[in-house]
Amino acid sequence: MSPAGRPSDQVAELRKLTDDVSGYVAEAVARQIRHQLLGEDLRRHEEEQGHFSDEELAKALAKIFGGAGSSEDADTG
Repeated sequence: MSPAGRPSDQVAELRKLTDDVSGYVAEAVARQIRHQLLGEDLRRHEEEQGHFSDEELAKALAKIFGGAGSSEDADTG
């Protein structure tokens, strides 16, 4: 097991990043839950509607990460 694999070492590493370890962990857990729920929603959508087209994926990526015309498109979707 690597040194950062032990819980006490993980807490020590977290304390280097933040003074609020419990808040940091709570936010990380919330982010993971949102990620899992979004993944489930996307899988369900594809099961019901079929796979996303390349165009749909490109538009989604532009809205998420920015791109040409993405600020205009983001308000109309």
